[in-house]
Amino acid sequence: MLDIKFIRENKELVKENIRNKFQDEKLPLVDEVIDLDIKIRELKQKGDTLRQDRNTISNEIGILVKEKKLEKVEENKKKVSEINKTLIDIEKDEEELSKKLRDNMLVIPQMMDKTVPIGKDDSENVEVERFGEAFVRDYEIPYHADICESLSGLDKESAGRTSGNGFYYLVGDIARLHEATIAYARDFMISKGFTYCIPPFMIHSDVVTGVMSFPEMEAMMYKIENEDLYLIGTSEHSMIGKFQGQIIDEKSLPIAMTSYSPCFRKEVGAHGIEERGLYRVHQFEKQEMIVLCKKEDAMTWYNKMWSYTVEFFRSMDLSVRTLECCSGDLADLKVKSCDVEAWSPRQQKYFEVGSCSTLGDAQARRLGIRMKTEKGNEYVATLNNTVIASPRSLIAILEQNYQKDGSVKIPKVLQPYMGGLEVIKPKDNK
Repeated sequence: MLDIKFIRENKELVKENIRNKFQDEKLPLVDEVIDLDIKIRELKQKGDTLRQDRNTISNEIGILVKEKKLEKVEENKKKVSEINKTLIDIEKDEEELSKKLRDNMLVIPQMMDKTVPIGKDDSENVEVERFGEAFVRDYEIPYHADICESLSGLDKESAGRTSGNGFYYLVGDIARLHEATIAYARDFMISKGFTYCIPPFMIHSDVVTGVMSFPEMEAMMYKIENEDLYLIGTSEHSMIGKFQGQIIDEKSLPIAMTSYSPCFRKEVGAHGIEERGLYRVHQFEKQEMIVLCKKEDAMTWYNKMWSYTVEFFRSMDLSVRTLECCSGDLADLKVKSCDVEAWSPRQQKYFEVGSCSTLGDAQARRLGIRMKTEKGNEYVATLNNTVIASPRSLIAILEQNYQKDGSVKIPKVLQPYMGGLEVIKPKDNK
């Protein structure tokens, strides 16, 4: 959510930002917001004037009572009563207009960073850099679900009976490998100075609307029936919500935390849910990183955070690349975002395994997260980044480490989390 003062003083800049996001239908909101702001300020001024008049008349009543000018007392009481009635109407109008103003403000997108490439959708995202070789094997690499099944590690048929499409059972060494990546990600981020946290997996609606836009919420979040609770789609939601309404001492910043959680997503949209695979599912696990910092430090942290994810994947000897998200693919609260994608030797293309975003003060404004400075209270900047999301990371490990004999090599850094196991072999190879 932008500062109304910024919109007031930079109307054309805000409109240009909307055009660059290819959201022309939102352009009228800018003029409407400015008009609402004028009306609200006029009502406030009128209300303040009436309150001053009421105070003056009320003070006069006391004097008139002492002077026993009873007729004048009644006249003034009538004036006070009329002012009170008018104030009730003004306050009602002000409340209604303020709600409408906030609703519109929540829809106007955050100002993007000047370096964000302009493009209509994710097909126009821009590759930044590759890390590791985009190799192709001289033997066929099966579909990742088939690899898992050959290693007795996946059961989607049973999950279909218990839970429906989009769910899965991970079994045996594949389940261990999945959890090993999460545990290693936790320790990796702790070594970078991040504080480990396990957050609530359900949050209130005011936190949901504080961390994401309404269309995102509708497409992602599962609501708990008859409760003001939603299942989180990522632990960022709980972690940023942790600071809702707080005033943080400037000296406490930056706050850098890494969090584990299961994640739940409806996955509504064009992509849909995979019938057999693990790429797009309703439930997965994730190690996240979030940072709260001063706005002037946000871009430095942004570059640190995505580089940590690249370093993490490279430590497992996995080939990845970074992809700059274009304007049309950038969520409305984000200032800048990039994806980390892993190489698929089977498909001979990259696929998303994580995303890093800086949101400026958008979430902080919605949730009322400020820092206390010598000059007064200011909104903080918030950032989030995926360390790892499994089973997507599991797909990358399986494909890039699949051997001709059907076995899968375990990256060295994960072996201590697997009891020293170096290779997962099909049953008939053991």
